[in-house]
Amino acid sequence: MKIHELTPAADSNKAVKRIGRGHGSGNGKTAGKGHKGQNARSGGGVRIGFEGGQMPLARRIPKRGFNNIFATKYATINVSDLNKFKDGTVVDTELLVASGLVKKTLDGIKVLGNGELTAANLTVKAAKFSQSAIEKIEKAGGKAEVM
Repeated sequence: MKIHELTPAADSNKAVKRIGRGHGSGNGKTAGKGHKGQNARSGGGVRIGFEGGQMPLARRIPKRGFNNIFATKYATINVSDLNKFKDGTVVDTELLVASGLVKKTLDGIKVLGNGELTAANLTVKAAKFSQSAIEKIEKAGGKAEVM
């Protein structure tokens, strides 16, 4: 094989659409831009969010609150989700990620008290617990450890 024999892979080179080259092409005359107006002119068109000089929606609507970039964000799971583990298991962040209950750990995992816990003697290690979650874990004979 020589360098002049090389060809691109099939369908990898797409021919450019030649607009404004006669009405036989199906895209002649106005070249798909319609008749007159700002969008028909060269360099025409307006920026995103521009409403023709009218006050844009993003500026008309009242602004409220802010996003605290220092806030801690927890990945949450419920007590009922812990039922999938066998009795006496030590449930920590690695196990929760491996089991698919948590996708991203963010700043840690918080266990919430929604549902009932049937698995007994679980040792749950997490960054934070709700009060009801601690009660339900201990009622089932387990331990809630803050990491």
